Amino acid sequence: MNLDTLTVGDVALRLALASVVGLVCGYERTDHGRAAGLRTTLLVAVAGAVAMMISENLYAVGVAGGASWRPDPARLGAGVLTGIGFLGAGTIIRQDNLVRGVTTAALIWLVTILGLAIGAGQIALGLAGFAVALIALFVLPQVEALIKPDWYGLVCVTVGLDGASNGDIQRSLESLGISVKGGKLEYNLEREQRSIEFSVKFKKGDLLEISDRAVRQLAALPGVSAVKWS
Repeated sequence: MNLDTLTVGDVALRLALASVVGLVCGYERTDHGRAAGLRTTLLVAVAGAVAMMISENLYAVGVAGGASWRPDPARLGAGVLTGIGFLGAGTIIRQDNLVRGVTTAALIWLVTILGLAIGAGQIALGLAGFAVALIALFVLPQVEALIKPDWYGLVCVTVGLDGASNGDIQRSLESLGISVKGGKLEYNLEREQRSIEFSVKFKKGDLLEISDRAVRQLAALPGVSAVKWS
């Protein structure tokens, strides 16, 4: 490596700090059983730091040598961020109405930027971002536990044409504190049935208890032959 602008101490310090940032952030993801853990966050942080040191060194050497070309020190970092998007996208998983991995993808993106900052010698800025990341990963989950967010679901009810009305079914759900946000209706004249699908919203609680109560209450309505909660 050309050390005209970076001493061995500079390289060692920046790589060490980037490694600490990657390892600490990766520990939180590993502890939660996520796909991107210690090794992934360590590698992206160090890779970002190395990329910025290379970019910085190339620019300084070009200027010092009187070269006619002036490499843009930000271009390599921008390329790294573009590439890391593919890695982050690979951690996002969609299962029916549940999306997982968004926080992990954001963390990979953040750790890469922290690595770029430290690699560029912006150590104070990198450590400030690292402090915010620690708060987000280790403090905010305790705050989130105190917040009762809205949950969403789909309730599908199959009922005979002469059974409970659509309004009766909706009021039955609302009596449990479940808000109906929309619905779809489908008729099967051959079987003399109609299927109603409600989009519902409710406050966080015991999901299994709420869904069980709703299914039991709906199943007890006249003419209801099937109830599905998802």
